[in-house]
This record gives sequence, structure tokens and C-alpha cells, in this order.
Amino acid sequence: MPRLPGRKAVPWMLVLDAAMVMRTHWGRLDDRDRHELARIVKKSHGLPNNLTKNERAELARIVRHLDLITAGRKLLPFHGGVRRGRR
Repeated sequence: MPRLPGRKAVPWMLVLDAAMVMRTHWGRLDDRDRHELARIVKKSHGLPNNLTKNERAELARIVRHLDLITAGRKLLPFHGGVRRGRR
């Protein structure tokens, strides 16, 4: 079996913790919002210009419910924390 490059470089426990944090935030959405988010993302193909103005507004509303800022703060210790000032 061929060796995968960088396979050992990934700290798997950190990946698992990050997945658990994101799963918690995903669970905050109700079923209707989850389905709508999936529909909008599929339609856009990653390009906001593929969406109507109303769809972009709906996407922004749903993403606000995900509370990504709090998720980012929970994941920040994985990166080493916030550095302030010069070292």
C-alpha cells in the first residue's frame, strides 16, 4: 500500500475535537434550516454570484445561527492561543 504524504503530521485527536465542536453548532439548527443551508450551498457551487439576493440573505441568517465566532473561540486553543504584543 502506498504511503500517504503527511499522514502522521495530522494530530487526529485535534481533528476529532474540531469535528465535535462543529457538530454541536450544526445541531443548533432546526431541520428546516439544515435543509435550506444544504440546498443553498449546493446551488451556489461555492460562488455567491450563483445565488439571488434573497438566498444570500437567507444564507447569512442561517450562518448567524451557527455562531461560528464561538466555535472559533473553542477551537483557538488548538492553534496555540492568542498572542498579544511582540515576542
